Amino acid sequence: MKKIIVAMTGASGQIYGVRLLELLRDIADVQTHLIVSDWAKKTLELESDKSIDYALSLADCVYDINNQAATLSSGSFKRDGMVVVPCSIKTLSAIANSYTENLIVRAADVTLKERKRLILAVRESPLHPGHLRLMTLAGEAGAVIAPPVPAFYNHPETLMDIIDHTVCRYLDLLELDAPNDKRWRGLSVGDATVAAGGRPQVCQE
Repeated sequence: MKKIIVAMTGASGQIYGVRLLELLRDIADVQTHLIVSDWAKKTLELESDKSIDYALSLADCVYDINNQAATLSSGSFKRDGMVVVPCSIKTLSAIANSYTENLIVRAADVTLKERKRLILAVRESPLHPGHLRLMTLAGEAGAVIAPPVPAFYNHPETLMDIIDHTVCRYLDLLELDAPNDKRWRGLSVGDATVAAGGRPQVCQE
């Protein structure tokens, strides 16, 4: 059984967190542990037709953000990864500086110190140098900085297509099977793929 921690903070993009929980729920042998900030709850209501009760119902275990005595605060809690989605700049700053003011940041800090995968779906644009320095600090500590940047090579037809592509990349980073059949296949020329320089290169898959 893989244990995945999902944290939702107050940045825009709550649908990414909800969709991740929906997909994790449908993967066998995965147990989800959810922490939601107060501002995430408010933002979810503002920008989505999903209720906070629905989001909470998707998780196997739900924790109070102010409960630093929770099991997630300890390295003895076996975890396989954590995703902060969406990740606000405030939370990024706290993680980058090991300022464990709440359970989200504490769980993230423990995930890093235990050398487990921590994914930060940072939601901000444009970025000033202070934001970039924080991302560098978090990256140097071991976090994966993965903003929800859309891809268009798979010709998305709906908003959910765009959301799913990003969320499935997070599942890839967690080494979980993602229900994603719209991966980049290369520029096909017959049974070959065009390599750099334009020359066909035979591929073995």
